[in-house]
Amino acid sequence: MASASRSSPPDGGWGWVVVFGAFISIGFSYAFPKALTMYFKEIQRHFGVSYSQIAWVSSIMMAVMYAGGPVSSVLVNRYGSRPVVITGGLMCSVSMVAASFSSTITHLYICIGIVGGLGLSFNLQPSLTIIGKYFQVRRPIANGLAMAGSPVFLCTLAPLNQFLFERFGWRGSFFILGAMLLNCCVAGSLMRPLINAGGPHRPETNGAMKPKTCENGTQVQTKEKRNCLESVSCFMDLSLFRHRGFIIYLIGNILMFFGFFAPMIFLAPYAKHRGMDEYSAASLLSALALVDMFARPGTGLLANTARVRPRVQYLFSFAITYNGVCHLLCPLASGYWGLVVYAVCYGVVYGMVCALLFECLMDVVGPSKFSSAVGLVTIFECCPVLLGPPIAGALVDMFGDYSYMFYMCGAVLLTAGLFLFAMNYYNYRRKDAVRRAQENGAELADRNLQNELTHGDTRTSDRMQGGDGQSQGSGKPGVRAETEDIPV
Repeated sequence: MASASRSSPPDGGWGWVVVFGAFISIGFSYAFPKALTMYFKEIQRHFGVSYSQIAWVSSIMMAVMYAGGPVSSVLVNRYGSRPVVITGGLMCSVSMVAASFSSTITHLYICIGIVGGLGLSFNLQPSLTIIGKYFQVRRPIANGLAMAGSPVFLCTLAPLNQFLFERFGWRGSFFILGAMLLNCCVAGSLMRPLINAGGPHRPETNGAMKPKTCENGTQVQTKEKRNCLESVSCFMDLSLFRHRGFIIYLIGNILMFFGFFAPMIFLAPYAKHRGMDEYSAASLLSALALVDMFARPGTGLLANTARVRPRVQYLFSFAITYNGVCHLLCPLASGYWGLVVYAVCYGVVYGMVCALLFECLMDVVGPSKFSSAVGLVTIFECCPVLLGPPIAGALVDMFGDYSYMFYMCGAVLLTAGLFLFAMNYYNYRRKDAVRRAQENGAELADRNLQNELTHGDTRTSDRMQGGDGQSQGSGKPGVRAETEDIPV
């Protein structure tokens, strides 16, 4: 019992320091690809590329960040969150310094997109996993505070990038940003592993056919030649594909991510297209991030209430639907203040979606399977994350207008939100039916047990009387009858 108490989530203490480290790590992971859009106009003129080509920089970076989820999940299960985050910070720093010497757009794809995206993946997934180990009761609040790092960093990086660009150009700015990303290593050093919450015990086999405990807690027989499925199942829990709630979450998120990031990436270029100056365009991102900063912890507090937490998937579905409605109405905004209103509304729902994104996944699969679930979800989400912004950029190139891009993203998000709402309603109904059946079965079993005990006591009393009559004649048979007829 003492060991179990030590391994249970403390819901506080050093956990709040871990939340601060995750705040920094998640802030860079989500805000950095969006903040780089401030340099896209100049890079586009420098290399002579189109909107869709320059959009591939952030698109590849975010896609690799999601595609690297399984690799990050395996490394976290094997080595823990701290060394993985420190390695990711070093990779991000090196990628930006190398990108400052790029001579073609392809070099930016490789340095920022692939190397930097993989480094961000090593920052994101371990930070989300370790919060689930430190918190259980206050987990929605902790996730909301950690996810608030994205708007805080976006609010800071948007004007900072504009200042750096005017003073040092995009090459010098990339070099300075590379140095700033070393703060991810500091964040990783704060993620101290819990006692008795590290990697699972691996018994020695000495070459014999003994069960081997894998990183996800499952056991397989150790063989010299194992098939591919058994090898993968040692690191990723493939049984999640038989989980109805996980499949619903996965399909809805794949659909959602086709239109989730493009409006954020093209907001500043859209403002410049409408004739606004550089600082006005940057202020839209700052306004969005400022609202997002308060929306995420506020959503965490709302999701942690007794009325909302049992049905938190409904809140997630509502946030996605509201997000799609905002994008559909964006082309109607006129002037700078119209776009400010759009940015404020967008910041609210964007913060709600991001605060609930991984909390809903943990609500579906539980903390024990969360690491594997994140790896599986992110590798499927990398395709829409990769294709969404270039498709939106292609629409801008084709029609010469950003309105069609906003219409496409709004329709996709609206469809995803309605799908999740309908399927979560179905899933909750099924779970409620199963729970009622279990409660009725348990009640019926208790009633049968009580009846059996009542009838057994009656039979025992009758036979005890018969045994007393026999014992008066012979003594021993009465004792034997009383002992044999007691119901088990």
